[in-house]
Amino acid sequence: MLLNHILSAAPGIVENATDYLPIALQIIFAIGFVALMIFVSSLLGPKRKTNDKLANFTSGITTHGNARQPMAIKYFLIAILFVLFDVEVIFFYPYAVNFKSLSWTGFIEILLFVGLFLIGFVYIIKKRALQWED
Repeated sequence: MLLNHILSAAPGIVENATDYLPIALQIIFAIGFVALMIFVSSLLGPKRKTNDKLANFTSGITTHGNARQPMAIKYFLIAILFVLFDVEVIFFYPYAVNFKSLSWTGFIEILLFVGLFLIGFVYIIKKRALQWED
């Protein structure tokens, strides 16, 4: 009942559920195909378990020490700052697309955005967050 009310409130958006039948069939076919291939490969594939196959993969390098040793926080800081500034640069795309329609108001807003962007960048430089060695 609620679905009929929602669909009647927005005419032309969804006519009926049969419009989604090809998508549902494609998803069912894809899941079935993957399951079938995994099942067939487990039936037909070789089942020889040797010590070499059961050992952990080490790329031919002998292991030494503990794998749980602490890493430098600088690596994570650089990665987070990269993601942060990369996402900020993505916001320039809508401005570039709508450049003419935004006129001077849009230009002033993008200058404010760039100004805040540069203030953050200068802050990071002054805190020496991008220097790898201490």
